[in-house]
Amino acid sequence: MTAQRSSRARSAKPGTRLAAGGRPGKEETSTRDPAARLVPGQPDVTGSLPVRAAALTAAWGPTTARMLLGLVLGWFGYHELVQPALWTGYVPLIHPQSAIAIVLVLAHGWLLLMLAVALVAGIMARAAAAVAAVLLLEIVISLTVTAGLSDLTLRDVGVLGLAIILAGPSKQRLTLTR
Repeated sequence: MTAQRSSRARSAKPGTRLAAGGRPGKEETSTRDPAARLVPGQPDVTGSLPVRAAALTAAWGPTTARMLLGLVLGWFGYHELVQPALWTGYVPLIHPQSAIAIVLVLAHGWLLLMLAVALVAGIMARAAAAVAAVLLLEIVISLTVTAGLSDLTLRDVGVLGLAIILAGPSKQRLTLTR
């Protein structure tokens, strides 16, 4: 019986081994063969460190960016809800001490917070990113018209760019889909 197993093992294709019990016709792929671990549609994680890092970034980059955009929007939305009087100066064409300015800041804060929750939770992530892009475009235009280019405006341009990229088609992980 031992001679029979060893002869079958020698006749097996390189990179494969016989299944448990040594039954012919049922072969397992060896974990030593890097190409055997590749799954169609999945990144190649068998290469060098830069190749693996690139594959990891490609797989998780959009998801990380979505979560970070949600964190930024949530941060500002929370602060607009907690202290709206500090933000009324950014409402264009309305006196900062008016009740209308406070209501608009509160509504803006709620919208930011809802977009943040949708982005972090992965609920309609592309639609939430698109709405965030429109909202951020309005903020950038308003800041540019009222105060010109500043560090504040350019920060929002960067966040706008992130929202635009996330609104486009991308393979994201940790999203709720049908």
